[in-house]
Parts: sequence; structure tokens; C-alpha cells
Amino acid sequence: MLTCISLLHNLELITAGSIAKELGVSDAKVKKAIQELKITPAAKKGVCSYYPQNVVSKIKAVLK
Repeated sequence: MLTCISLLHNLELITAGSIAKELGVSDAKVKKAIQELKITPAAKKGVCSYYPQNVVSKIKAVLK
């Protein structure tokens, strides 16, 4: 039986900064889009929030 933790290890999790770099926009714009879309992080480590790769397309759509 798979647990939530083992499922998270199989996902590629990225930070808002990584998303911003991938999309070629500022961190602030990505963070604002995350707040607008009410996306919750899949994991947190300290002050860093990690999001699944599939949120990139949602954020990109909001930034257009």
C-alpha cells in the first residue's frame, strides 16, 4: 500500500523560484499567481514551499 509520503517522493517537486526561472518571469509574479489560484504546496521544508510540476501550466495560463 502506498502512502502519501511515498507518492510525494515519486513526484518532481519544484519551488516558486524554479517555476519563475522556467517561465522567464519574476518570483513575485509566480507567487502572486499561486495566491490567486489558491494553490497549496505539496510539501514544505522550512520556509520553502514545493509544488508539483503540473501547476506550471496553470500558472503560465494566469500570467498570460
